[in-house]
Amino acid sequence: MLFKMLILAAIIAGVYYFFIKAKPSTKPDEETLVECEKCHTFVSSKEAIIKDGKYYCSKECAGVK
Repeated sequence: MLFKMLILAAIIAGVYYFFIKAKPSTKPDEETLVECEKCHTFVSSKEAIIKDGKYYCSKECAGVK
C-alpha cells in the first residue's frame, strides 16, 4: 500500500513539474538579443533593423540609407 502511494505521488510530482512548472515564463518587457547578419555583433531585438527577414545592428550593415 505504501509503495503504491509513493508511486502515485511520484507520478503527480512528475506531471506537475513537466507540464505546469517547466513552462518558460515569457515577460513582455524581456529583451532578446539577436546577432547582426553582417558583423556578428549582438543587438537588442527592439533596436535591430530587419531586412529580408535578417537582423542588422545598423543601417550601414543593412545597406539602407
